[in-house]
Amino acid sequence: MSRPQVPRLDRKPLIALVERAARALQSDMVRRAHADGHTEVKMAHNSVFGTLHAEGARAADMAARAGITRQSMGEVIRDMVALDLLEMRSDPNDGRAKVVTYSEHGLDVAGHGFGYLGELERRFAEEFGEEEYAVARDVLDRLIDVLDRFAADQASSSAGGSVG
Repeated sequence: MSRPQVPRLDRKPLIALVERAARALQSDMVRRAHADGHTEVKMAHNSVFGTLHAEGARAADMAARAGITRQSMGEVIRDMVALDLLEMRSDPNDGRAKVVTYSEHGLDVAGHGFGYLGELERRFAEEFGEEEYAVARDVLDRLIDVLDRFAADQASSSAGGSVG
């Protein structure tokens, strides 16, 4: 009896390309932080740097934006607080909740990181040409919208199809 074969695409799947590009960008950001003297920065910290607004945010909201669990985000936040990259303060709108903000040191590290991101964007535009790079960014942005719409459509059809 033969085993069923897993179907294969004739080229590298888009999900593999996007994941590899994201990992390469995140690794490059950590490498640059280390080169700038911020050797405390770790790959896991990218989930915070990518989701924390300058005015601060709740850990649960950051976790949702990063696509990770609250527990995972909490672990990263605690690590970054211990490294003096972040601070936690009481939420003025809800005394039971905490708001995560950058420490002074964290603002410096994040500022260097966002400055480098701007430099990368310019380098990519030079490498691929302004138009081609703009198209790549637009396609990725639209891809996210399409996948969000597919998920919403599936959720609404699942909810509508249930019998109670």
